[in-house]
Amino acid sequence: MRVAVVGTGEWWGRQHAELFAGRADTSLVAVVGRDPARTAARAAEFGAAPYVDLDEMLERSRPDLVTVCLPNERHYEPTLRLIRAGVPLLLEKPLVFKADEAETLVAEAVRHDLFVGINFNHRYAKPVRLAAAAVERGDLGRLTFATWRFGGEPGTSRHPHANLIETQCHGLDLLEHLCGPIESVVAQLAEPSGHGWSTLVVGARFVNGAVGSLVGSYDSSYAYQDTHQVELNGSAGRILINDTVRRYSFQRAGDETAQVWQAGYFNDTDRSFHATFDRHVDDLLAALRAGGPPPVPMSAGRRALTLADAVITAFENGVRVSTVE
Repeated sequence: MRVAVVGTGEWWGRQHAELFAGRADTSLVAVVGRDPARTAARAAEFGAAPYVDLDEMLERSRPDLVTVCLPNERHYEPTLRLIRAGVPLLLEKPLVFKADEAETLVAEAVRHDLFVGINFNHRYAKPVRLAAAAVERGDLGRLTFATWRFGGEPGTSRHPHANLIETQCHGLDLLEHLCGPIESVVAQLAEPSGHGWSTLVVGARFVNGAVGSLVGSYDSSYAYQDTHQVELNGSAGRILINDTVRRYSFQRAGDETAQVWQAGYFNDTDRSFHATFDRHVDDLLAALRAGGPPPVPMSAGRRALTLADAVITAFENGVRVSTVE
């Protein structure tokens, strides 16, 4: 499968190029960037053709899949152009920062009957997959509450709600992935560091009657152990996920012994955060080849933005905001 990567950043841009250049079932045929020298260097590193024009790349390299990993606030226009060109896509999160732009992208993808996935890669961490399986089996009984906590340093986005929209979108997506749809939210936000509303607490009520919380901060550090934690508590047991990929535990109510998973000595794959992207791509390529929908569709990105907008409205007006669509 011929793949083109749009974006030359040192974080996800490099991850996308390395992955698709290194797989036996894909060929990295093109790299698209804004800076000619930087783009040429990245393309040469992985044996691909460099482009600074999307239309030229599509015409000459004719990719089967294009991945978009641009700076977070610059997703909309290139994504819209690619959707209208009719090429299957994998997008980095967040989808966009504005609700009207999200609606336009989703509507255009539907109009073109186009395969468009978004990389909510936290879903593919081994502890998250174990948690999803336990919930599906009913191991927790009736869900009572769920919490997400994730803290680190700010990125480069200038948007005042960057932490909520570009980082805590993972939490909004994962809480619904594991616990079902969120019915309503309330919120408190703070801006102690000068990076916009950089720390926040969200209270949520799920459609199934459980309650939840999301704590997210750009006034913390990714160096801290347990800077990320998810807890799912039910009438029959509790699940804990530590640092996304580091540790999973399940403990039955009343039992002082927990069942624990953590990667063994040689299991570099499951202890690697970046490998969650590899596992997502495994599923995504299988779905694309089979003619099915993407495993994490673009609509999940729109839903995360809808929830984020509800959080902002709840905070600004001091009210509970419904999130039922």
